[in-house]
Amino acid sequence: MALDLIHPRDSPNPKIPLIGERYDLKISQSIKLLLLTENGNENTKLAPFLQEFYEFMQSRLDPTLESIWVYAALTFRTCHDPKDEPLDRISAVKHLFQLISSCSSSCGSSKSIALLAPVVYEVYRVAVELFGKELNSKREKKAMREVKSLVEAVLGYINVCSSKGGESDGSNLVAHFLELVRIWAGSDVGSESFLPLVSCEVCGRVGEEVCDVGYLAGVVVVELFLLKLCLNIGSGISREDLENELKIWAVGSITGFGNFYFFG
Repeated sequence: MALDLIHPRDSPNPKIPLIGERYDLKISQSIKLLLLTENGNENTKLAPFLQEFYEFMQSRLDPTLESIWVYAALTFRTCHDPKDEPLDRISAVKHLFQLISSCSSSCGSSKSIALLAPVVYEVYRVAVELFGKELNSKREKKAMREVKSLVEAVLGYINVCSSKGGESDGSNLVAHFLELVRIWAGSDVGSESFLPLVSCEVCGRVGEEVCDVGYLAGVVVVELFLLKLCLNIGSGISREDLENELKIWAVGSITGFGNFYFFG
């Protein structure tokens, strides 16, 4: 099912926005309450939280990462069936990418890139499933082409974000990163599973009590960089042509990303 760029219908008049520490505290409390809600995947239980986090986003010109992350997660879970076949799932991830990029249009480069972590997680899962198949059917072959196309599109978006000047947002997450992972992927998924293409050391740093948004953005760039390499290696072209192509692409991309943590 397509994931539309939607906002809750029949929204009440916006509340007076919270500011400063009160705003951060309210978001943190709402995330914890969402995690405690039983059967949180039921649409009837998600609706109030969807409305609340939509209002969190609308109350600031530069929304917090958490407000966009949770709103996108709830929207995705409402519209997407995880049991769909790969082609339908990658279509849903495309719409997720559009939703997140739309919601973060007023955010700085680091936050805009860091918000793509769930997109990388979902597209990686589809890619792994397809790698385990022989890709004999037309739909499976098309799904793999769509995976590669989406990775290219996300990398292009990151380059555009980086061209804003490569600034660091200079901010930390309000909520614990593992809480955000749980909202996205469930309580049985840790940072190592959510960020499968980086080391345990990197996952441990992201999972610390205070996570820097710029560092998370660097992790997202690294994951997409490695995912692009993996997809190219499995493309079947000759080793010599592959090496030349990847060298040219890698050098151009590394200089374009402009993320301090990615270089590190």
